[in-house]
Amino acid sequence: MVDGVGVWIQDDSSAWLRPRSCRTDLQRATAPSIRSPRPSPLRSVGRVTDTPHVLVRDEPGELGAVRVVTMNRIDALNAFGNRLMHELATALRDADDATGVSVIVLAGNGRAFTAGADLKAMGGTDEPFELGWTDLLDIVIGLTKPFLVAAHGTGAGVGMTILGLADLAVVGSDARFRCPFSELGLNAEAASTRTFARRVGHQRAFWMLQSSTWFTGAELAEAGLAFEHRPAERVLDRTMELAQHLASMPLQSLVATKELMVGPDRDALRAAGAAENETLARLIGTPANLAALERFRSRRP
Repeated sequence: MVDGVGVWIQDDSSAWLRPRSCRTDLQRATAPSIRSPRPSPLRSVGRVTDTPHVLVRDEPGELGAVRVVTMNRIDALNAFGNRLMHELATALRDADDATGVSVIVLAGNGRAFTAGADLKAMGGTDEPFELGWTDLLDIVIGLTKPFLVAAHGTGAGVGMTILGLADLAVVGSDARFRCPFSELGLNAEAASTRTFARRVGHQRAFWMLQSSTWFTGAELAEAGLAFEHRPAERVLDRTMELAQHLASMPLQSLVATKELMVGPDRDALRAAGAAENETLARLIGTPANLAALERFRSRRP
């Protein structure tokens, strides 16, 4: 596993960029829940039976539950491989469908939020799963319920770009985030080419996405990419406080206001994500990309 990269790389193909099975917003909104309102505290959502890469639990709220979705690939710093993407996409889709759930929180176990893509797994050795990156991005963009992110430790690549898709994000004050795409001869992803400029302005967004430099959580909060920053040990607790406050409100109001805020921009976000993926497919495997990867790997211990 190569950590701290945060890009979607597959040495021998771009298959992970192609969409698989994914429902539309309308289908998600009208489909009956396939889960009970109070599931067991921890549950694997993948198709395998060993340690799950994603854990799911509900925390009861005043009017609705808070669904906590936690990345659990601790030994790989929650790096994204095919299985984690599938389980995360499934968990977020289920949370948006679930009766009794009002707010969704995404977090990471261990010392990192996510180190981004697992280059070893993305190099053609990872088992394919039903839902992939394009499905995950479509599901996140289409979430109808409040979507909060609690990001501590390291957030590289998608660990930083997903902040642009969160309704609220709480980050560790000393957490380290970066978008290393330019350094690797690639382009930005997760619709960040649209969301970042809207959150922090063009010039800050340009530097964040192009410079491959590290930013602290405090810097991201000051810039407007996160709602608040807190000491690492308080990130999840503070996020849950915000989530529980929202969960004390009627769900219909939460959904209606989010739709008025986000709905008009969903098509543009999906178009940005599709354009990013198309460009990535062209850049992956080019001489500049392969040379950048070799330089990166040569610096690893």
